[in-house]
Amino acid sequence: MEAYIVDWLSLLSRWLHLISGIAWIGASFYFVMLDNSLSQPKDPDDTRRGVFGELWAVHGGGFYISQKFLTGPKGEPLTENLHWSKWEAYTTWLSGIALLALIYWLGASSYLIDRSVMALSPPAAIAISVGSLAGGWFVYDGLCRLLEGKENVLAALVFVFIMACAWALFHVFSARAAYIHVGAIIGTIMVANVFFHIIPGQKRMVADIRAGRDPDPRPGIVGKQRSVHNTYFTLPVLFVMISNHYPMTYSHPHGWLVLGVIMLAGVLIRQFFVLRHSGNVKWALPAAGVALLAGVAVAIAPKIADSGGGRVTFANVQGVLKERCLQCHASQPTQPGFAQPPKGVLLETPEQVAANAPKIAETVGNKYMPIGNLTQMTDDERALIATWFAQGAATR
Repeated sequence: MEAYIVDWLSLLSRWLHLISGIAWIGASFYFVMLDNSLSQPKDPDDTRRGVFGELWAVHGGGFYISQKFLTGPKGEPLTENLHWSKWEAYTTWLSGIALLALIYWLGASSYLIDRSVMALSPPAAIAISVGSLAGGWFVYDGLCRLLEGKENVLAALVFVFIMACAWALFHVFSARAAYIHVGAIIGTIMVANVFFHIIPGQKRMVADIRAGRDPDPRPGIVGKQRSVHNTYFTLPVLFVMISNHYPMTYSHPHGWLVLGVIMLAGVLIRQFFVLRHSGNVKWALPAAGVALLAGVAVAIAPKIADSGGGRVTFANVQGVLKERCLQCHASQPTQPGFAQPPKGVLLETPEQVAANAPKIAETVGNKYMPIGNLTQMTDDERALIATWFAQGAATR
């Protein structure tokens, strides 16, 4: 019953995480587009009111006009009815942490720890997990303060830092957990940018305007910098969110490098759209991104198993499955923490094994399964399954 309750909490947290993430990233994408699509106001009175730029749009059967004031309207009070874009970010992060806790902290022995990588105790692994999130923010924020005004150098060093985190985490946690933690570090950076810089800076600006003072430009400059950083983080984070469905990426021996290449492709593609909003179309950017993705797909393609040598019988394979897989992939799992077989896959009968043979060969070959190698499947056993599959996956 405990595992069943955890599954429901995980479902609801994931649903909330998806909804709030769509709201946050959608708002971010919209405002980046809006900021880069503004034109000079047509009405001279709007210019005198302090309008910096405007955008006309049509949507949902109506027409809209968005106007930007750099320091609020001139000659009239700032409205009290201001919308603050912050709860989308906070809810996304809180629901993401809830998922991290339910899956990777509560299930540390199954999902967080891979004893073939590092033999950690659950408390030690959880402490490293929490520390990586906090440490990631402090290093990033320190780099931003140290390299203020040197955006290109800062961008390069932030990328190097994220890659260093990926490499380090791959040598501490399971490969799947390492990917998720890189995404969690970036997500924590993004929400901390909102909480510590973007929203406080906007609040100080509003307070200055309502007090009749000229706003201090520095909080706005810093907030704009962190907002720009966030928009380039979005596609890498979205990839990490779906990556656990694609073990061919993180289970590669150099999975941390695969992650880096895919993240770089996402940044290049995002840059294309950012520039395109302002009328600067550079097709080389998405082309480079697609080339990187194609290159990594070729580089990590599975090798065809050598079917030479002796014939592998189904009895041999069935013995390995019974010892290493049926703890989870049974109608009544015996592995603690599993109320039902993962993804509903059953491997109790020859017919069930035959129906899932391609997925068995893929997930065992790329070491996605068993999860965290809980049952200590050996490389020889993985090779045996690969050879069986290459020989036709016979179950008789």
